[in-house]
Amino acid sequence: MKIISLFQQADVAEKIKNAPDSGYQIGVIIGSFIPFVILVGIAYWMYIRAKKRDENGY
Repeated sequence: MKIISLFQQADVAEKIKNAPDSGYQIGVIIGSFIPFVILVGIAYWMYIRAKKRDENGY
């Protein structure tokens, strides 16, 4: 069940339209960017790790 909830898409525009106040809107926008930021961070970490491995001659 947890895996299914991770793959559900959230309609950000609808959530913002039905938001009770501006604080909720900011939270929805930040929450929609968090998965992207995490994926970019993992990709960068993998790149740096592979680059160090090449420099060390492994």
